[in-house]
Amino acid sequence: MMIVPKGFSVFLFLAFVFVVVVQSTFSVGFPVKDSDVWSSSLEENTSTRFNNLEVRFNAPAKHWTDALPIGNGRLGAMIWGAVANDTINLNEDTLWTGTPGEYSGAGAITALSEVRKLVDNGLYAEATSAALNLSGEPSNVYQLLGDIKLEFSDSHAAYIEETYRRVLDLDTATVKMQYSADKIEYTREYFASKPDQAIVIKLSTNKTSSLNFTVSLDSKLHHHSYVNAKNQILLEGSCPGRRIPPQVYGNENPTKRSPFYSEDKNPKGIQFSSVLDLQISDSACELRVVDGRKLQVSGCDWAVIRLTASSSFDGPFTNPVDSKRDPGLESLNAMESAKGYSYSDLYARHVNDYQELFHRVTLELSRSSNSSAQNEVEVITTAQRVTLFKTYEDPSMVELLFQYGRYLLIACSRPGTQPSNLQGIWNKDIEPAWDGAPHLNINLQMNYWPSLSCNLKECQEPLFDYISSLSINGNKTAKNVTGELWSKRLGCASGIGYMGENIARSRSSCVGPMANGRCLALYTLMGPLHLHY
Repeated sequence: MMIVPKGFSVFLFLAFVFVVVVQSTFSVGFPVKDSDVWSSSLEENTSTRFNNLEVRFNAPAKHWTDALPIGNGRLGAMIWGAVANDTINLNEDTLWTGTPGEYSGAGAITALSEVRKLVDNGLYAEATSAALNLSGEPSNVYQLLGDIKLEFSDSHAAYIEETYRRVLDLDTATVKMQYSADKIEYTREYFASKPDQAIVIKLSTNKTSSLNFTVSLDSKLHHHSYVNAKNQILLEGSCPGRRIPPQVYGNENPTKRSPFYSEDKNPKGIQFSSVLDLQISDSACELRVVDGRKLQVSGCDWAVIRLTASSSFDGPFTNPVDSKRDPGLESLNAMESAKGYSYSDLYARHVNDYQELFHRVTLELSRSSNSSAQNEVEVITTAQRVTLFKTYEDPSMVELLFQYGRYLLIACSRPGTQPSNLQGIWNKDIEPAWDGAPHLNINLQMNYWPSLSCNLKECQEPLFDYISSLSINGNKTAKNVTGELWSKRLGCASGIGYMGENIARSRSSCVGPMANGRCLALYTLMGPLHLHY
């Protein structure tokens, strides 16, 4: 599995790879000699056996962590690659629960003394319960956008398993899926375009008029979907104005934390909209509307799906009810722009934009062999390579891991987007682990450690924007929780929560049993700024 398990920073592994492998192998500005390159005793076999920059699977994903991620910094998708009934999880980086509000407890200074006393007496469970009084309303939660659903005929369920391939090409930031069923070869291609702010999917076959499927949009959030007069599927929805009360863990079973706000208070949350456009081949194929919310294709050679999305989020200090943005209109305008380009042009624009960043750094730990020899050797899956790595030296696997980390940062953090959160930009749950938030106790910082070292300085801009917004309300929270003196020192390391780029701010106050770790946030957040400037 190439996606890091829940709760772990998606770039933790990259930090280790970069520090341990790269810095110990060569220094910037000095030529790399053949003797300096890691030379495996099995180099001839490994260099011909693997395609270095592809994450490969030979079966559909059974778990979310086996799905393949694509993203353009703002929009993200997870590609499961199921054959007969497929789901593509969608994300938009400004979808959060909540509204602007006071996230520091009014009696936090008094509560802090009580928590310290309980900790000093070794009453840690009691201290955990008392620490809830250090903050006001619970911090908010990163939400999902929805799902693209693809339904095929029963013949696809009987596909030939040996023909199945699902590959993420890091060089082009494209996922390609192939399989054969009923003597027909099927191909699906996926990418997330930054220049055109769209997720693009192409479905095709090698037999004329043999492509038949149904497509729809769905979401776990409150929503409404329908087909408009242009045969486009529109999805309109809203994030909860209040989160589900989080769980509190003590010595026994977890319990739901009682919210500080009124149970019947349900303010307007962030609104969102998505548009799915379906372009079909010019052959004599049929397109019909099903149940007013699905599109059914019959007898086509190929089809191209374009998806755009937007939200009413207008900054961390604007209440959704006061937002002047129209996500429906913005999504439709983005779609009209994307439709102005053919699939080939969309793909070319996407690759050119992505490779301008990705091609800045190469890492070679093993000598490459001639391409003809590599083509003669069967390509195995990435999971098999991970298993073999324990006993079978494979320097190219380290190269893949290194470049996969760079790929993830490019995919989830671009100028103008929100910063990478605990799961980058990808999420399938209404209640993701640890709220899916950009935690300041080290996870957020770790996501951006490699940005300068790996020549991706533009990808660091969302972090700087985030730090800037923290300083405004962080000073207020630090004053409420720790007093006037410490507010001047810790203003950038704490804050009040809201949606969008936020929500771990209320988790970052330097108080409570985790005070020492939280206070480090101030210094570790200053590190990237120091290195950049």
